[in-house]
Amino acid sequence: AIDIAAAGASLDEAALSVMHGMKTGALIRASVVCGALSTNLATAAELDELQRYAALAGLAFQVRDDILDVEASSSESGKQQGKDAELGKPTYPSMLGMQGARRRLADLLDAALAALDGFDQRAEHLRQLTRLLVERKA
Repeated sequence: AIDIAAAGASLDEAALSVMHGMKTGALIRASVVCGALSTNLATAAELDELQRYAALAGLAFQVRDDILDVEASSSESGKQQGKDAELGKPTYPSMLGMQGARRRLADLLDAALAALDGFDQRAEHLRQLTRLLVERKA
């Protein structure tokens, strides 16, 4: 709903990132942090890195969602193709172009995975989840 409220607004990339961070990014952050806290094993520094990872992964999800709105057919995605543009929602493709949005997605993937470097194999499921989020077709 926050993106619908921003429809027609002129946002810069930083504002778009903040808006997206309040959507799926917030849900991913809550899930990752709650999971880490439930183990009682994560240090404060590790919790900070997990929050950083989750924010990046959530933003990557939203960028991919914006790309799919342009590229995926309605039958593939389950929603009307081009609906974001039709509603005037600010998106990464509308702001950066498709090539720029893809570059941003790749950068976010790299940064999210790098945030997990200190976790060895303990974070392998998160790495797999992140790749799934950015490679999904719908």
